[in-house]
Formats: sequence, structure tokens, C-alpha cells
Amino acid sequence: MTYSASDAAGNTSTATRTVNVVDTTAPVITITGDNPVTVELGDSYTDAGATATDLDTVSVTVSGTVDVGVVGSYTKTYVATDASGNTATATRTVNVVDTTAPVITITGDNPATVELGDTYTDAGATASDYSQTASVVTTGTVDADTVGSYTITYTATDASGNSSTADRTVNVADTTAPVITSSDTFVADENQTAIGTVTATDLQTVTFTVSGTELQITSGGVLTFVTAPDYETKSVYTATVTATDASSNSSTQDITVNVNDVGGIDDDPGTGTGTGTGTGTGTGTGTGTGTGTGTGTGTGTGT
Repeated sequence: MTYSASDAAGNTSTATRTVNVVDTTAPVITITGDNPVTVELGDSYTDAGATATDLDTVSVTVSGTVDVGVVGSYTKTYVATDASGNTATATRTVNVVDTTAPVITITGDNPATVELGDTYTDAGATASDYSQTASVVTTGTVDADTVGSYTITYTATDASGNSSTADRTVNVADTTAPVITSSDTFVADENQTAIGTVTATDLQTVTFTVSGTELQITSGGVLTFVTAPDYETKSVYTATVTATDASSNSSTQDITVNVNDVGGIDDDPGTGTGTGTGTGTGTGTGTGTGTGTGTGTGTGTGT
């Protein structure tokens, strides 16, 4: 700026002032979007950037990276610089987190069926999780010697503490019929009811039944006559025995009971007729004694 001074005689003088207009004010940065911002592990991250205001031309640069494949806290730095070299800095925190539970895949059949008495070996399970190790813990037991339904539980936990569970149902079933081990032929004395015992093998309790009305059997297999037999009336009896286990599996056996004739004596001698003949002679005089002899035979038949 120039200043001039003049007097009445026309004398003049001048003076100048220098005015320097400078910019010492830093730009103002405004971060766009959330700060801090949260990103799920494995998702993509697109930075929302930042804006800057200033009385002069201003530019914004961004630095810092975010690895969405690794859980952690990351920093994005924004620097705004105007034409006068004034700068301003702002930062955004980006948290990569894992809130997703592992995915469990059960290996093998579900539900699984095991035959009673067999050995059960669990096929296990696997777990998948984004770039993290997930361990699987198995709980639950299967008693292959007892019919029933059992549950095996798998729990998978990743490094961030997220966990998930999956269940396998194991059904222990009995589909095997009892095996009758006793003979199919029995011998019993007449005039008594006892016959014998029917036996069978099975992994469960077995009960017995018998066909017809002449024989009877207890659930434990003791076989008897309903009425004591008479050899001369009937000497051979037949029937079918059924063995059934607790799971309703059954097997049958045709049996024969032979009746003994006790003592070999005919209990019913029947009736018959017989005839006989004979002759006799004698001599004597006056009074006295006399003798005589005779013979005879007889035959008889009876039914």
C-alpha cells in the first residue's frame, strides 16, 4: 500500500506499506461414514473416505490398509493439505471382528441305527470357519447293549469364542429273533403233567407261548400238560412253541411229546370168557370109601 503527502507549496512525499496475506489455517477434515467402523471377518471393506474444507485449494490423501481376513483393529489415516502447505490429520478405526459361529457337518448317517449287542463307533463331525481353526468336542454315550435312543452332541468353537452345536441320534435296535436251543422232542411219563423246559438265547428277556389246548407253558419256558396224559388214550402230542423277545422278535419250533407207558402194565385189561372139560371115574363095594380122578382144560380170550 502507498501513502502520498502534499503541502500547499506542492511538495509531496510518499511512503509504502507491505501487507502480506498468508494462510496459516489448516483445513478442516470430516470423516465420511462411521468411525469406528466394524467389518465382519471375510466380508469386503470399502472405505467411505473423508472430505476437507479450506479457503484455498485442498487435497486429501489416505493411508493404511484393512485385512478383512484377519481379526484385529486397523487404522485409516486421512491427511488434508492446502495450497499453503497447512495440513490436518484425522484417523478412522476399522475393527475386523468374527461373530459367525462355525458350521458343523456330521459325518455318516444321522440318525444312525445300531443292532443290539454290536459295537458302535462314532463317525464324528467336522467344522468349517472362515480362516480360523475350530475345534470339535463330542459328548454323549451310546449303550449298544440296551435298546433305546441316544444323542451324541458335537460342539465347535472358533478362535473368537463363537460356538455351534449339532446332534446325532443313535438308535439301538433289536431286530434279531431268539434262537430256541432246547430239543424239539420231549418224553414224559403218563399220569403226570410235567414235561420239561423250553430254552432260547437272546440279548433280551424271552417269553414263551404254546399252541393248542393240550399243553401249556410258562413265560419262562416250563412246559406241562393241561391234563395228565394216559398212554392208552394218547401217546404222542404235537404243538408249536413260540419264543418272543422284548422287541417283539419271535421264532417258532414244532415240538413232539412222547408219553411213556409207566410199568408196562395194561391199565384196562378188558373182558373175556373161558370153557373147560373134565372126566372122572370111581369104584367101590358095600360101604367104604372111593377115589376118583379127572382132568380138564380151559381157554379164554378178552378184549
